[in-house]
Amino acid sequence: MIPGEDILQVGRTQKPYGIRGEIIILFRKAEYADLDTEFYFLEIEGIPVPFFVEEFTYTTDTSARVKFEDVNDEKQASRYVNTDVFLSRDIVSAVRTQSSDDWEFFVGYSIVDQYGETIGTIREVDSTTINVLFVVEKDGSEYLIPATEDFIVAVDEGKKLLEMYLPEGLTEE
Repeated sequence: MIPGEDILQVGRTQKPYGIRGEIIILFRKAEYADLDTEFYFLEIEGIPVPFFVEEFTYTTDTSARVKFEDVNDEKQASRYVNTDVFLSRDIVSAVRTQSSDDWEFFVGYSIVDQYGETIGTIREVDSTTINVLFVVEKDGSEYLIPATEDFIVAVDEGKKLLEMYLPEGLTEE
């Protein structure tokens, strides 16, 4: 089983399409739809399960009709409606642009400040406001840190580490 920190949500299934078992996937970004992959992970009862792609047809720049192996009719496809779709972080990072709007990629990364102090681990990304925030957790405390390239000094993908230069008082309780 693949650990949750090794996958990244790239979309969500929508409704079945036709009678052959195809299902519509709505991708979070057009770049995710462009990734060439043999399989996607669908979250079934909280567990990422690989589904191998038999056919893939774009419907828009952010959606596609996908026919998975062993899903052969509308009834089978309907079981997977409104299911989160994931890809391995390795696949996403191999083609990831240095775009600042891909903050979800950093969920699970640790943040270290300019003094070498570990601030905590990014638990989620809050993009409900105009200023995107990292929700960082450490020892039961939660911090909101702006997700901006201005604060990021270095990224170590191997160690899943973000080094950030943070203004004074941002992480004080």
